Amino acid sequence: MAGRMTFHTGQRRRVAHLSIASLFAVAVVLAGGPSALAQSNPRLSPAQAPQVQAPQTQALQGQAAQSSACAGDNGGITLPPGFCATVFADNLGHVRQMAFAPNGALYVNSWSGAYYNYDKPPPGGFLVALKDTKGAGRADVIQRFGPGVAQGSRGGTGIRVYNGALYAEQNDKIIRYALPADSLVPNGPSQVVVSGLPTNGDHPMHPFIIGPQGQLYVDLGTATNSCQLQNRMPNSPGHQPCTELQTRGGTWLYDANKTNQHFSPAERYVTGLRNGEGFAFDASGRLFATQHGRDQLSQNWPRFYTARESARQPAEELVELKRGADYGWPECYYDRLQKKLVLAPEYGGDGGKKVGVCAEKTGPIAAFPGHWAPNALLIYSGKAFPAAYRGGAFIAFHGSWNRAPEPQGGYNVVFQPLRDGKASGDFVVFADGFAGPVKEPGRAAFRPTGLAMGPDEALYISDDKHGRIWRVTYQGDPNANVVPAAAPALATAAPTGEPGPPEGIHPGAGRTASLPVPHGATSAEVARGERIFKGEQAGGTCAGCHGTDAEGSSVGPSLVSGHWLIGDGSLQSIERIVANGVPKPATFNEPMPPKGGAPLTNADVAAVAAYVWAIGHVAQK
Repeated sequence: MAGRMTFHTGQRRRVAHLSIASLFAVAVVLAGGPSALAQSNPRLSPAQAPQVQAPQTQALQGQAAQSSACAGDNGGITLPPGFCATVFADNLGHVRQMAFAPNGALYVNSWSGAYYNYDKPPPGGFLVALKDTKGAGRADVIQRFGPGVAQGSRGGTGIRVYNGALYAEQNDKIIRYALPADSLVPNGPSQVVVSGLPTNGDHPMHPFIIGPQGQLYVDLGTATNSCQLQNRMPNSPGHQPCTELQTRGGTWLYDANKTNQHFSPAERYVTGLRNGEGFAFDASGRLFATQHGRDQLSQNWPRFYTARESARQPAEELVELKRGADYGWPECYYDRLQKKLVLAPEYGGDGGKKVGVCAEKTGPIAAFPGHWAPNALLIYSGKAFPAAYRGGAFIAFHGSWNRAPEPQGGYNVVFQPLRDGKASGDFVVFADGFAGPVKEPGRAAFRPTGLAMGPDEALYISDDKHGRIWRVTYQGDPNANVVPAAAPALATAAPTGEPGPPEGIHPGAGRTASLPVPHGATSAEVARGERIFKGEQAGGTCAGCHGTDAEGSSVGPSLVSGHWLIGDGSLQSIERIVANGVPKPATFNEPMPPKGGAPLTNADVAAVAAYVWAIGHVAQK
C-alpha cells in the first residue's frame, strides 16, 4: 500500500534481479537482435561536471570520432533520430551523480544503506574513477577509492570537481581530495569542507554544486513528506509553524575554498524546496534546481483527492534559485493543470481551490508530471548536439512509486527548452526504455540518476540500480529540431498485424488460482485481494511500494519471502497491520498509513490480507 507494509524482508531480491535482468535482455533482443544482447552487458562507467578545458576537449573529440558507430541497440534505451548511446561502464554499484575532471577522467559517487535494502555494495570505496584511455568510448580503467563500508561510510550522492580538487558527499559531510597530475585517484587524505549535515528522515542525501568563485550550494531535503504532526498519516495537520524549515527543505550556501565549516541554520540560501537534487548553472550564471513534489495527497487526505488525482499531482518542478526565495513547501504545492501554487491540505487547502499564502511564494519556470522524481539536472553548453539543444535542460527522472492506481512514470531523461532563464517550449522525453518491460521501483532494470557533459561534449547518464553509465553522442543533421525519443519496445508486445485482445495481455492472469488460501478465507477473496493490491479495484495502492510482483522496492519490503518483520504471519496479524498501518517502521524511512491511505472497506482489508498471506506462503505450499 502507499506508505508500505513492513512485515517482510527482501531475501528473494537477488533472485528477482536475475529475473528482471533476463526480461530486460529479452526486450533488448526483440528490439535490436542478437547483437543488441551482446552489447547490453559491458563492464565500465562515466559521470558529470560543467567545467571543461578547451585543449583537452579538442583531443578527446578527435578520439571519440574514431569510435562513433552506434551499437544498434543504444545500450537498451531509445533516443531521437541521430543520437546514439553506448555503455561507457557497468555494474559499478548504486551510482548516483557524476563529475568530469578537465583531463577527461570521470568521477562518480555511489550510495548504500536503507535505500537499497542494505544489499552488499561492490568491495572498496564508494568513490569511483573512470578513464577512457583508448578513445574507444568505454572506460578501460576503473578504480575505486575513499572509505568503504569497513570504514563506516555509506557513500553519497553529490560529487563535483572544482579548482583542482574532487568534492564528494560522504555520510553527513562534504569532503575534498586534491587531484594529482600523475594518478587517476587521489594519493592524499581527504579534507572536511562541511560537517554535521542532517541525515535523518525521508531525504538524507546532499547533492550540491560549486560556482565559479567557490560558492558551495548544498541541498538539504526534508525529513518528512509534508511537515505533518504524524508523517504520512491520514488527516494529520501540518506543524504550525513548520520548524523543520530551520534545518531542512532548502539550499544552504558554504565556501568550497574553506575547510572545517559546520552546518547550522544560518547558512540557508533559499527555503521551501522539499527535495532539490539536481543543480545546474546556465551560460548567464543563473542557478537552477529541481524539486520533488510531495507524495500521498489522496492517501493522507481522501476527502479532498481521488486516487487518480493524487497520482497526477502535484507537479515536479524546475526552479531558478534566488537568495531568500521561498518555493512553497510545505504550505503549497504546484498544480500542473491550473499552472499555479495552491494551498496544501495540511495547511487549510481544499483539494486545489484555495491559494492563500501561496500567492506570495515563488513558482517554477517549468513543471512536469507528478511523482516522476527528478534526480539530476544538466544545462547543455556543448556544440556536439544540434543547436536546438544548446542552453536547454536535460533532467533525469528516477521514476515513481506513488502513481498507483495509474501506471508508474518517469524512468527517463527529458529535455526542456530554455531561453533567458524561462521555459521556451514543452518538454520532450529524450531518452527512454531504462526501466525495461516494467516501470516500478523494484522491477525496473535501470533508473536514471546522474547527468554529465564530458570534455567530448557527449551526454553521460548514470543509473543507481546496477551502476550502468551510458554515453550519448550525435551523428545526424546539426540543424535538426528537438523531437522525442521513440517509444521503447516491450517484451510483451503483440506480433505486427495482430492487435491482440482488447483487455491486453497479462501473463500472470491465472496465477491467483494456484495460490494457497488461508483458513477463514476463500479463493475468491484471495483473487479480489490481488486486484486491490495491484490497484485494479477499490483504489488500492499497495503495488506502488511493493511492486505488482510484491517483490519489494526501495520504498517497500518484499511480501513474498515468508519472513515477517512485524507480527507472526497469521491472517489476523496481517489484517491488523493493513488496517492500522505502521506509523514508525524500524526498517524503512517512511511509515505506512492505515489501509495504505486507500479508501478500503473492512471487506477490502480482509481480502488484501488474504492475498498477502497467500503470496507469503507459496514457498511453504
